[in-house]
Amino acid sequence: MSVSIKLSRYGAKNSPYYRIVAAPTRSKRDGKNLAIIGNYDPKLKKLKVNKELFDEWIKKGAIITSGVRKIIK
Repeated sequence: MSVSIKLSRYGAKNSPYYRIVAAPTRSKRDGKNLAIIGNYDPKLKKLKVNKELFDEWIKKGAIITSGVRKIIK
């Protein structure tokens, strides 16, 4: 089972809020996830990531999606 680090959308209509999660690659955007790594609020441009968890999942071979890559950049 391959794992990817991707965004999971939460929040109300016109007020998005995202969680950065580690989830199976084939799971849906808001489906089950293995771990919550951080969160991102695009309206406030606020990013909070647990660096230890992020590095741990990368070492395990998790793939970073393009959306997460843009935010962390």
